[in-house]
Parts: sequence; C-alpha cells; structure tokens
Amino acid sequence: MKKSLLALAVLGAFAGAASAQSSVTVFGVVDLSINYIDNSNNAGAGGANTGDKMWGLASNQLASNRLGFRGVEDLGGGLGAGFWIEMGMNNATGQAGGGSGGLSNSDATSSQLWNRRSTLSLTGKWGELRMGRDYVPSFWQTVFFDVDGANGLGNGLNILDGSLGSGATTFARANNSIAYHLPSGIGGLYGTLMYAFGQSSGAVSGNQYQGGRVGWAAGPIDVALGWGQTEKGATGVGSNSKFEVWNIGGSWDFKIAKLYAYYNENKWDTAKQSLWELSVGVPIGAGEFRGTYASSDRQGTDPNTKASIEANDATIWSLEYVYNLSKRTAVYTTYGQISNDGKAAFSLVGGHPFSSAGGSSKGYNFGIRHAF
Repeated sequence: MKKSLLALAVLGAFAGAASAQSSVTVFGVVDLSINYIDNSNNAGAGGANTGDKMWGLASNQLASNRLGFRGVEDLGGGLGAGFWIEMGMNNATGQAGGGSGGLSNSDATSSQLWNRRSTLSLTGKWGELRMGRDYVPSFWQTVFFDVDGANGLGNGLNILDGSLGSGATTFARANNSIAYHLPSGIGGLYGTLMYAFGQSSGAVSGNQYQGGRVGWAAGPIDVALGWGQTEKGATGVGSNSKFEVWNIGGSWDFKIAKLYAYYNENKWDTAKQSLWELSVGVPIGAGEFRGTYASSDRQGTDPNTKASIEANDATIWSLEYVYNLSKRTAVYTTYGQISNDGKAAFSLVGGHPFSSAGGSSKGYNFGIRHAF
C-alpha cells in the first residue's frame, strides 16, 4: 500500500512538472447592440422603398464575438508548441458560427465550428510556423489601420466587395494554410508569408491562396504593405483569372489622437474595386471618440454580365463614442451612413439588404461589449 502511494506521489510530481511548462487560456468576446437601420431612402432603379426600416439586435458592432482556447508548451532550447482554436457566435440568436452577425434571425449555423481560427504552431528564435485556418496576411491592413478594426457601422469593409463575383473565399481567411511569421525584435520589422491549399468550398474547387505582408513599427509609427492572390480554380467565366488583392496602410499615434489610413484594391478578370479609408481615435479619460470616412470605386466590367460597373460606387462615414466601464467592459454608440451610386446596394448591417439598388443606408446603435 505504501509503495502504491509512493508511486502515485511520484507520478503526481511528474504531472505537476509537465503542466508547469504548459498553459491553456480560455478567452472570448460578447458584443451586442440595439440597432436602427433605415434603407428606405432608396430611389434606385427599382423605385423608392418605404418599408425598409428595422430595429433589432446585432452582434459584432464594436468587436467580433468569439469563444476560443489557446495553449502553449515550452519544449526547451527556445522552442515552443502551441494551438489556437476560435469560433464566432451570434449571441442575439445563440447560433454558433455567427452568420452575418446582422439583424436577420435566420443566420445559418456555420458548418465550421472553429470558423475564426484553428491553428497549430511551432515557435522559436527564428519565428513561427503556423498551420490550419487563419486570417490571410493581405487582410490585416483593413483591421490594424482602421480605428474600428473590422467592425462597426462606419467600417470601410461595409462598402467593399470581398470577391467581385469571382467565387474566391479567401479575402479574410483561408483553410489548409501554411504560414511563416518573422520573429519579434528585429528593428521593428514584421512580416508573414502564407500559402493555402484548395479550400474545398462547396461548388468552388481550387481557391488556392498565396500572399504576404511586410511592415515596420517603431514608436508612434506603423506602416505595412500586403498582397494576396487566389487561384479561382473553377470552370466558367473568368476561370483562368486570379482574384488579386493588394493594400498599403499606416497609423500614427500623436497621443492626443491616433490617425489611421489604408488603401485596398481588389481585382478579378475585367472587374476592379478600390477603397481608401481615413479614421481617427481621440481618447478622453476613460472614453474615446472615433470618426471614419471611406470611399469605394468600381472600374471595368462585370465578367459574368459584361455590363459596366463604373458607376456602382459608394461612400461611408461614421461617428462613434466608446466608454470603458472597466478593462473588460465597454458601452458604445455609433451613427453611420452609406451613400450608394448606380447599382451599388451596400447596407450598414448584414442581414438587412436593399430591396433595390442605389440610395442611402443610415442608422445608429447602442451596445455593450464584454471580453473575458
């Protein structure tokens, strides 16, 4: 009996030593807001709409809802291993995956449980090798160089066509990817290279991605350049064309205010869309005032219909106030407005589209964000 107890004590000591070299963190964000969206001022080709107004709850308006687990293990000699799995949520409906996060209660549950990120990594003094589903490097400009990140009524992504009808599914994330990240501490230089095998996305075969990002951050200044290319890999119109993205962005922290700016260009076959955005954050005590303005411009023709898309442009602007109740909890309110031209039909919140093209989308919200 004494030998058995001694053996259990020794095993427990070894288990304790092993667990001391590892750590697992549970984290997440819950963000919900009450939104009013008015798309009724819409005198486009389909005529004026009078019933396109809606009150409702929406997720992801200050930060993206998520539930995640991440862990690291010290392998010794400066080498480490880690994992990161993270899923989106639509807390207004309780659905996993998050859907559009918009005002619609019919968002489909995602078939990808860990639809935000699912990666395994090896790290060392040489950098990080990361595999799995992750953000593509060409997307990060639109996140880091926008005061709102990738969220909010005034976000420039609200007037950006992420695929231009190409069927590419890799504007923001890619499955089956292998990426290399430069190590920190090399004079402010940072960068990522990524290759992603076929995405296996429904009827779209292929969708192989390759891209990279390189930047420099020192003191108050941060600038970066990104590029990405997706092999469409499907038959039909534009099947031999690549969906391409390139962008450049930067930020400058003046302490009394932080300025952000980026330019993004998407191209597929005979269609192109460019977007530029300026935004600013002004901290005041425990709060922050934010302002954004962005403009998108389409050029060329639609490869599917051969119709000109030159007139289908849009602008967006917003004003927002965020007040931090604590390090984890904040309340916020935003007003935003989109002005559509031609056949453009962008809306402030997903799940609440126009009945016809043209016109404006405007609205405001009041929300709470809690991180854990």
